[in-house]
Amino acid sequence: MMTMKGIYYDGRDALYREDIPMPGREEGESLVKIRMCAVCNTDKEVRKGYRPDFRGVMGHEFVGEVLESPREDLIGKRVVGELNASCGKCIYCKTGRTTHCNSRRVLGMSHKDGAFAEYMTIDTGLLHVVPDDLSDEIAVFTEPLAAALEILTQIHISPDKNAAVLGDGRLALLTAQVLALTGLDLTVIGKHEEKLELFKPFAKVAAKGEREGYEYVAECTGSETGLPAAFELVRKKGTIILKSTYAGKLGLDMSMVAVNEITIVGSRCGPFEPALKLLSEGKVKLPPIELYNLKDFEKAFASRAFKAGFAL
Repeated sequence: MMTMKGIYYDGRDALYREDIPMPGREEGESLVKIRMCAVCNTDKEVRKGYRPDFRGVMGHEFVGEVLESPREDLIGKRVVGELNASCGKCIYCKTGRTTHCNSRRVLGMSHKDGAFAEYMTIDTGLLHVVPDDLSDEIAVFTEPLAAALEILTQIHISPDKNAAVLGDGRLALLTAQVLALTGLDLTVIGKHEEKLELFKPFAKVAAKGEREGYEYVAECTGSETGLPAAFELVRKKGTIILKSTYAGKLGLDMSMVAVNEITIVGSRCGPFEPALKLLSEGKVKLPPIELYNLKDFEKAFASRAFKAGFAL
């Protein structure tokens, strides 16, 4: 049996292994050789128990080369890929909500090995070709940028209103740049002065929010402290956009949601083609990714760089 190197979650923690069986394609899938993959905060949360039933190769942000595919036009192409493989038959698939499929398989998180390995199989319909002028180092940001763009598919953002982004990390930088494209009055609220410098070309920055609050608050802290903070900042009849995912549980006084008529919108996976277009046109600016070998995954997970990942 042929084997490969990868980072495997065994139900307790992540392990570097060199004996992971090579994946075999199922019907409709393509075989992809991973060129580069990136660590997401969700991967870190998986290690903390965010997906307690998952066992397998971790990771979902990647750039790869198609080696085998039912679509011959994809073979040899550089690609990125979406996370959620859907059944096509349930009520959510039939009503255009495939990312919420009742039996979906999610790369590196649920019933499907992910991208932190030399090779991966993936549903062919989830693949998107990377433009020739887009480097791997930039294309690897497609998935998180698509997640930020999902906000614009969910709610109407009025450019004459104001918004706050809570957090100053990777997710916040992508979300803030997407919101800034609408032209609204944007403030980024964070704790780290050096990180906040990245936001100054397109947003105001602050250590705390305005007393009068914001019509929209995007919670991008990656922490369970973020949502309570968002409640303190959102205006009555305003909207909270919840982007953070984490392993912990949260207790809240939900009566204030009803009394103040606050809308809470959960937001995750989004459209890849617009994300690739924005990256290719240079309309979203990102610091460089810090790259490691797979065997040094602990350093990548602990890195304080804007983005860390693996070059294969």
